[in-house]
Amino acid sequence: MKKIVFFDIDGTLLDSNKQLPHSTKKALEVLKENGVFVAIATGRAPFMFEQQRKELDIDSYVCFNGQYVVFENEVIYKNSLPMDEVEHLVHYSSQKNHALVFLNETEMKSTELDNKMIAESIGSLKFPYPELDISFYKEKEIYQALVFAEETADEAYKRDFPNFHFVRWHQFSTDVLPAGGSKAEGIKLMIERLGIDIEDVYAFGDGLNDIEMLKAVGTGIAMGNALEEVKLAADVITASVNDNGIWEGLKKLSLI
Repeated sequence: MKKIVFFDIDGTLLDSNKQLPHSTKKALEVLKENGVFVAIATGRAPFMFEQQRKELDIDSYVCFNGQYVVFENEVIYKNSLPMDEVEHLVHYSSQKNHALVFLNETEMKSTELDNKMIAESIGSLKFPYPELDISFYKEKEIYQALVFAEETADEAYKRDFPNFHFVRWHQFSTDVLPAGGSKAEGIKLMIERLGIDIEDVYAFGDGLNDIEMLKAVGTGIAMGNALEEVKLAADVITASVNDNGIWEGLKKLSLI
């Protein structure tokens, strides 16, 4: 019976130094040899994990937390943010002195230069500071925006933007998605394409944007380094990403 395993990237495939552990690479090789389909489910944009896809030879992925789904290098779903809502977000965040970053499948642009919150959070992903382009969202389809503010700002955004879904991923940054968007929704589309039943779907994750995914699949696995609320949503808890967590988790599930 065909099975599929989805892997988050940061804190799951990549360790705390944004490196791919040797044991993880080996585990995925064995998983494929065992006939298991391997895919990625991430909040990142496609251009932000191209290196990992090549290194792991993965061509199916759910990205932008479910807003852009690629199956064997073919885009099968994309869901951009409505421009009128984005326009509202631009004015609203500007009044609050909160910077934004907009992303499509190939690049990201910022609304401010030299913003410390942008520098720290984007820098934590080992990416350079995005170029300034305040009208980027008017010219391109935007699949995800980032708001740069302290956690205390979250409730106001959630209240005033009911058509958006906000998921905090960093002390200084929150993902902005269409309402109803999640990795879980993107996964459903891919497994329909493959004809795999939900009970034969596994997912590994560690962050708040993984909770819906871990609950939706047949078996959700939280990394040992995951937040406590993520562990509560999981069926299985494995070791930390820094302690061969992917290898140990797949062994525990008898997938390798």
